[in-house]
Amino acid sequence: MEVNLHELNGNWSKGFALDKHTLNSVFTGNNENGYPTFDTTRSEAGEALYQLKYRGDFNLVNPLAQAIFDRIIPEIGNFGIVVPMPASKHRKRQPVFEIAEKVSQLSSTFFANKLLLKTAATPGSPEIKDLASKKDKVAALSERFEIDKSFISYDGKWGTLLIDDRYDSGASVEAACATLQTYDKVGQIFVGTCTW
Repeated sequence: MEVNLHELNGNWSKGFALDKHTLNSVFTGNNENGYPTFDTTRSEAGEALYQLKYRGDFNLVNPLAQAIFDRIIPEIGNFGIVVPMPASKHRKRQPVFEIAEKVSQLSSTFFANKLLLKTAATPGSPEIKDLASKKDKVAALSERFEIDKSFISYDGKWGTLLIDDRYDSGASVEAACATLQTYDKVGQIFVGTCTW
């Protein structure tokens, strides 16, 4: 997979996205139901992620995970744990979990799929997308992440790779990392995403 690494900066040690998600998008009118349509060009990683998440093509898990392993992992430090970003929407199969699990297998590290949890929003709380600032979004999201401290039973601090599918404002990743930093078994945190 051809990629164009993009460094991600935040409250983690190092982070990278494989490529920009959308390269170009042109409005082409409304469809028969009145919804807007677009002619969209995505990067190779962006198209793979789109087909995986929205068209259910799980054959693309392996190429995306392999690209993270080949291109992002050499850029970061040592880690022993791979943590998937908890999903925002319930799906029968979670793309981020499957990508993270494959990265864990490729890197011979522990797949901590139940370490970081995300609770439902409190009824009546504002939608994250409606909050004006990134700071407000991080604060609201931080209240929704929690650690299952019973999930890791061994001692020591472990370098942790947080895998997400797409990096937008960075609010979710920052809130997740802030929560991971509260756990005494988590050492340096690295971030890898498919697209930004």
